[in-house]
Amino acid sequence: MTIQPAFTLLLLVIASGSLCYSFWQLQHSRTHMRTLNSHHITANSAVQKRRMNLYEVRNRAKLLEDTVSGSASAVEKMHRAISNTTFGLVDHFSKDDEFRQSARKARRSHDHASKQVYHAVRTTNKAMHILADTLFITKAEKRMVLRKDTAENPPGKDQ
Repeated sequence: MTIQPAFTLLLLVIASGSLCYSFWQLQHSRTHMRTLNSHHITANSAVQKRRMNLYEVRNRAKLLEDTVSGSASAVEKMHRAISNTTFGLVDHFSKDDEFRQSARKARRSHDHASKQVYHAVRTTNKAMHILADTLFITKAEKRMVLRKDTAENPPGKDQ
């Protein structure tokens, strides 16, 4: 009968040891999961940062295009107001009909040329925006995609 209490005590020691080992494994697994999760968050954060940088570059490029276009429109309106005032005064105060006709012809020529110049400024601005988009932003997007592809499928990995 002395064997049964010793055997029960041995089973209790084994059970408590197994319970302690299981608890230790749980803590160890949680630590590894936290580490893995922090690495995952860091990787996602780096990808998100690259995306945000790309959006910032795009927004700055669009802001620059809009600023140049808006500035060209403002300068064009100011130029038109000055030329309208000048040609209007010449037309109003000129006493010679031949001079007045010559001034009107000069005004039409001036207005046509200035419209072409401001149209060229806007067209060049759009072309520069497209060129910058092609050269810088598209290349940055390609680099992001390549980084993502190489991160998901390393070169030495068999598929």
